[in-house]
Amino acid sequence: MWRVGCFASVRGPMNPAWWKLGAARLLAVLSLWCASAAAADKSPALPLARGKPTAAEAKQFVERVEAELKRLNQRSATGEWIKSTYLTDDTERNAASLNAELSGTVTQAILEAARFEGLPLDQDTARKLHLLKLQATLPAPSDPQRRAELTALAARLEGLYGKGKWCPEGSSSAGGCLNLQQVESILKTSRSEPELRAAWAGWHQTAVQMRPLYTRLVRLVNEGAREIGFGDVGELWRAGYDLPPADIEREAARLWAETRPFYEALHCFVRGRLARRYGDAVVQPGRPIPAHLLGNLWAQSWDNVYPLVEPFPGASQLDLDRKLVEQNYDAQKMARLAESFFTSLGLDPLPKTFYQRSMFVKPRDREVVCHASAWDLTFEGDVRLKMCLQPTAQDLETLHHEEGHGYYSWYRRKLPFLYNAPANDGFDEAIGDTIVHSITPGYLKKTGLLDELPEGDKGLLNVQMRSALAKVPFLPFGLLVDKWRWEVFSGKTSEAHYNTAWWRLREELQGVTAPLPRTEADFDAGAKYHVASNTPYLRYFIAAILQYQLHRALCRAAGHEGPLHQCSIFGSKAAGDKLAALLSLGAKKPWQDALESLSGERTLDASALLDYYAPLRKWLDEQNEGRACGWR
Repeated sequence: MWRVGCFASVRGPMNPAWWKLGAARLLAVLSLWCASAAAADKSPALPLARGKPTAAEAKQFVERVEAELKRLNQRSATGEWIKSTYLTDDTERNAASLNAELSGTVTQAILEAARFEGLPLDQDTARKLHLLKLQATLPAPSDPQRRAELTALAARLEGLYGKGKWCPEGSSSAGGCLNLQQVESILKTSRSEPELRAAWAGWHQTAVQMRPLYTRLVRLVNEGAREIGFGDVGELWRAGYDLPPADIEREAARLWAETRPFYEALHCFVRGRLARRYGDAVVQPGRPIPAHLLGNLWAQSWDNVYPLVEPFPGASQLDLDRKLVEQNYDAQKMARLAESFFTSLGLDPLPKTFYQRSMFVKPRDREVVCHASAWDLTFEGDVRLKMCLQPTAQDLETLHHEEGHGYYSWYRRKLPFLYNAPANDGFDEAIGDTIVHSITPGYLKKTGLLDELPEGDKGLLNVQMRSALAKVPFLPFGLLVDKWRWEVFSGKTSEAHYNTAWWRLREELQGVTAPLPRTEADFDAGAKYHVASNTPYLRYFIAAILQYQLHRALCRAAGHEGPLHQCSIFGSKAAGDKLAALLSLGAKKPWQDALESLSGERTLDASALLDYYAPLRKWLDEQNEGRACGWR
């Protein structure tokens, strides 16, 4: 009843711009305004202005919103950090409460910003208003109760993932259950097909309880997306690339079409080698590869099966896992090695607080979210990492990737809040991986992690195979995660067909199939962290292409001559200057301008990836001659 009285208290003529919102969105604006006056709604008030909007008012609005969003994001990030590193029901509720306050303010600000559409604004204000619309990754409904429900669901889903355990048959709940790291270790090292199948099924079973929660979350976030002017959440996510949403979808399809032949050649060769190990009855000719045999819970990278597919056994000795153990590389030593690469380029050292505040290893006394991530809790340079590091080559690469996030945050720290973001989320993921391409055998020999350089073509092909297994299979996976969610958000995939649609895309794009029958009682998408945590995923597909393009540009800046795969920019101040300039831009300019500043190019280009692996592609085509490649 109080709302009727509140609406009645709105006096004077309404601003004509409000009517452009439409009845439903106008009602949401008024609901937010009234709710901000109610004690039950604790979101900070950003009161709606009256009268005809002006460009000067828009500029003042942006300044006010930036200050408020920075404050609330600092609180929310701190709550999320505590939840992720001390995972309990209490920290979940605390994070959900802080996120509800933030999401309510974001929704309110986006709705109010609609008043300024069509005004002749200065470039800076117009850019910031555009970026404001993209702040709501999980757009919350304007109704406070539904907003609180959404944030609680989001926290619960990530919590379920972080606490997930597989209890093998016959194990005791006290000590026999396995966490994610332990299940991943089985997928990485075991060559027993029954053991691999059981571990794969066990982890995927942990996601079943997420399904009803995710179904409800989809309804709520779509409601929030429609209130701020998008058809669904997928459209909102695709709007974050300085292109019309449909255009970035077409760009992704183009890039996949250009790289798919290389992926299919790798798939064909790997399938043949796996069939040699497990038999044709398990790995059938001309069929998708069973997902549990590829060394990774999601079959998104295949480098763990390298020993089964090594082109020339013994031709190169790149046993980094053994070297890291022999040389007593603990988490801090690994982190400092990764940092030394960035500083060799002339970039700043990381702040001392990075080492004091990061979580590098899994604590023994509590549950945490082990999925590696980089953070800046203040948006002013409080950079840190959250990982459960082990002395492995894979984790060393992950460190370079995550420190790339950290350096990007560090170089953006003086920008206004709405510019304190990557050029697009694909850039954020690509920076660290760009550096990983410079971890060449020559660089590893300099660090003492490699005794001798690989010799001849055989050594090169081994190195390229190991790298391609880690990188190339990710291309279809990086694309399909969001293709599945776009179809879910748009309604093309109904809640009754979540799992069917997931495996349709995995078979069509990846050529990978489930190792045992799946039904709609399962929720296999939720077994992937980024679905459980509602993190957009197209960024990773874009990064998988962009990292080679950035690497090529930095190699040119460093004066490298010769094949791209031989280039390491380690120690190049010229490349470092180019990289620092890109990092410092943040989101101030469209990503096309950021890319052009480094490479002279304005479009994403897969040719650098194909050039990088040219020797391996030629060899694979020769090996696959006469084989029936592809899959039905």
